[in-house]
Amino acid sequence: MEERKTALQKTLDTIKKAIMDNPIYKSVFRTGYPNTILKQMSVMRSSFYMHIFPTKVGEHGLKLRYSWCMGGITFFLFLLLSVTGLLLMFYYVPEENRAFNDMKDLRFMVPFGVILRNMHRWAAHGMVFTVMLHMARVFYTGSYKVPRQLNWVVGAILLLLTLMLSFTGYLLPWDQLGFWAVTVGTNMAAATPVLGYEGPFQNLLNVQIDNDIRFALIGGTRIGANALIRAYVWHCVALPLIATLLMVFHFWRIRKDGFSGPL
Repeated sequence: MEERKTALQKTLDTIKKAIMDNPIYKSVFRTGYPNTILKQMSVMRSSFYMHIFPTKVGEHGLKLRYSWCMGGITFFLFLLLSVTGLLLMFYYVPEENRAFNDMKDLRFMVPFGVILRNMHRWAAHGMVFTVMLHMARVFYTGSYKVPRQLNWVVGAILLLLTLMLSFTGYLLPWDQLGFWAVTVGTNMAAATPVLGYEGPFQNLLNVQIDNDIRFALIGGTRIGANALIRAYVWHCVALPLIATLLMVFHFWRIRKDGFSGPL
């Protein structure tokens, strides 16, 4: 019996050596078989894909009680908004005389349309809430400190993009609530220093009502067709694309800097 086990072990060792000496195997595991911690870390560093991840993760970074998983929930809501928003685009045309009627058709004519729209709406509210909770958690646990200062700035930009996504989406139903909310919001932009025609130091650039920051946002001097199409493009194309690129960088920096937690 013992002789059989010895012969079997020798056979397995021979097969293992043949596999490890194979050029294909060596091209995958260039540092040798990863049977030690140092070799496992070397595999991580030398891999084309795995090098973007940290070679080790602190145990505290895996404990949900420190993070509340607000970042992950925010990302999930962003994915949900992307899917529901894409489906909503099939039933919506950003045109002055059609936008509100499309919203009514979505509510009363499209099967499950009201569920689709409400999923998008409440996910948007939830994303604003969770990203603010995420930022608060990072701040109060000191997770923005060395070496994560850059990622904190990226997170702050993502917070602003989230608010801008919410703001631009508010106008798209083209109802009274959205119309006047965006009117008030863009009128505030007219008071921007230097760039707004009603703001301080506007004479430095000689900005007027037809060439200031508010005019650039709404494409005219009043909320109309140009404002609707610009809000649609920003909401459905530009802002999601910018947010996606920044989130990819944000996640990469999280993995490289180590998961955040109390310092």
